[in-house]
Amino acid sequence: MAHTALDPITEKPPQGTSAARLPPVKAAEPPAEWRTYQITTTVNLKGSGRPSKLWLPLPLNQDTLFQRTLGHTWEGNPGNASMRRLPDGDLEVFHCEWREGNDGKLQISTLVTTADRHFDVTKRTVAPEREDILRRNLQASQMIPNEGLSFQLGERILGRIKDPVAQAKAIYEWVVDNTIYDPSLPGCGKGDVREQLIRGQYGGRSADINGLFVSICRSIGIPARCVYGLRVAPSRLFRSLGLASDDATRGQHVRAEFYVPGYGWIPVDPSDVRRAIAIEGLSDRDSKLISLKKVLFGVWEMNWIAFNVGTDVTLPGRNSPMPFLLLPQLETPQGRHDGSSPQAIQYTISAKRVEL
Repeated sequence: MAHTALDPITEKPPQGTSAARLPPVKAAEPPAEWRTYQITTTVNLKGSGRPSKLWLPLPLNQDTLFQRTLGHTWEGNPGNASMRRLPDGDLEVFHCEWREGNDGKLQISTLVTTADRHFDVTKRTVAPEREDILRRNLQASQMIPNEGLSFQLGERILGRIKDPVAQAKAIYEWVVDNTIYDPSLPGCGKGDVREQLIRGQYGGRSADINGLFVSICRSIGIPARCVYGLRVAPSRLFRSLGLASDDATRGQHVRAEFYVPGYGWIPVDPSDVRRAIAIEGLSDRDSKLISLKKVLFGVWEMNWIAFNVGTDVTLPGRNSPMPFLLLPQLETPQGRHDGSSPQAIQYTISAKRVEL
């Protein structure tokens, strides 16, 4: 029986699959090696005499086995400022406002510690994910459909594969093999999966490629989500998959994960496979690429920090939702701008490894 977003794998797992025949329960083991980074965002607003509102995404506010936020500090001259957690808990933002007559200045620093993340098929998590979170990550969003063309594509990819881990791997491999990474696009791309499906042309940047993976997973009943974050250090895998210096201003990057009962959330990153092909000039048969393709199904190299998993985000003080929040957002009487508009927001992000 085919599963869909309305009849997910978590409800009725096929007999004999990894979701039905679970391995012995083992307590999650905390990683032995952690690395701590100081992430500092500095903002200077052009032009004085205008009231302005600014929103900045903050690192993940919940501790995980791969990331912990240790604290924030900030200084500047906004008239008021606060850290706001959105009601569904999917993200936290720093929100501040400047009154007329002030040049806007702000610097906010966060300490984050990370550990590399590995999926182990022999281990089972102790507690299942909350039902409301799983339901949310089966639903469609503005940019990520979960039916129609996405479901048809999922059916073609899966054929007779029943095991949910094997299904997700088949989707991952199809996305890697059938998308193109375009480094000329701004930011992380638009994340518009609907447009990709309608045009039949797949790819873009990380929000687009990993969003496609999420869409297909959801359409066949596997909870999945994009995770929006920032590269903060060099990569041990490929130079193009990390920072070359402490400058992380353009280091935004979207990853993905999917959920299987008994195993929890499993990390993937098909976009970075395509990025390595595009930037490193690798051929599809290169042994290094074949190894990378295997690694990025189940592993996150944590030279990157997660900000949030929010979609269709309505920021404090705004009425209309935006597809996701990863860049700084500015609002003035002249209009709305994001961090891809350097003429509107002068900002830098630095990421430095520190010893505690």
